[in-house]
Amino acid sequence: MSTPAAAPAAAASSSSFNRGHAAAIGAFLVWGLLPLYLKPMSSVPTLQIMSHRLLWCCLFVMAWLGYRGQLAQVRTALADGPTRLRLFVTALLISCNWIIYVWSVNSGHVLETSLGYFINPLVNVLLGVLILKEQLNRPQWLAVAFAFAGVSWLTIQTGSLPWTSLALAFSFGLYGLIRKTVKVDAIAGLGAETLLIAPFAAVYLLWLQLHGDGAFGHTTLLIDVMLFAGGLVTAVPLALFAFGARLIPYSTIGLIQYIGPTLQLLLGVFLYHEPFTQARAIGFALIWMALVIYAGDGIVRSRRRPALLIEAAPK
Repeated sequence: MSTPAAAPAAAASSSSFNRGHAAAIGAFLVWGLLPLYLKPMSSVPTLQIMSHRLLWCCLFVMAWLGYRGQLAQVRTALADGPTRLRLFVTALLISCNWIIYVWSVNSGHVLETSLGYFINPLVNVLLGVLILKEQLNRPQWLAVAFAFAGVSWLTIQTGSLPWTSLALAFSFGLYGLIRKTVKVDAIAGLGAETLLIAPFAAVYLLWLQLHGDGAFGHTTLLIDVMLFAGGLVTAVPLALFAFGARLIPYSTIGLIQYIGPTLQLLLGVFLYHEPFTQARAIGFALIWMALVIYAGDGIVRSRRRPALLIEAAPK
């Protein structure tokens, strides 16, 4: 029988769980709908969009950390040499990822970005095996085999590797791999990363403005607002993701993350009318099969773990 105190505790736990789901879904909805934000700025050079996104994101994140009284976390992270070096590398990786993504969307390759983020979880598995020497079980190896078959099929049909998709998947996979080795909160880590790179973006944008080549203030008010909003578009979903990841199981996050590339796929096909040929559909289907196997195995293992812990507990 439950005690009176148990009911409020259960309600609070359920509320946190629901808020965690809402935050995680919100993050991946924003990421999935990002082409809607980028497409209207297709006339602005990719590097300018990227630089504004980086600079305004840095200012927003640092302001948020200041409001929360957490700027000391950034100072601590940057004061340590090895940590600062890792954060600089991750800053370069996420910057490359953003540049590739912006260029892809505004060059009419939304489907390639979708494929990249569908592949990303499987790239994480591959990096775990090659770099962390992790062991895979049979379902995981089967998932990797299906993904390899999908990429191989797309390569044969197009005559070249899907470089854009692979670059997005590996840059983000390597980013996550290295960030795992940095003991700093997600938002503080983003603040430190952007702080390391933002001066380069600021100098570049200032140089453009002085030479009359900058888009900010020289196009339309809508473009100015959207360039400024790039900081919020970058920082808000990351904050939502960090909040949600603390409240719900990581296996659940693993399933929710497919909202992003699914929305990108739908936008690419139905809104931007990018060609989704039968050959491309077969390649996507093989990779989706890999994801189904991988996600299903993760769910099974996450459900088994509590039972194994109970069995192993002292009697």
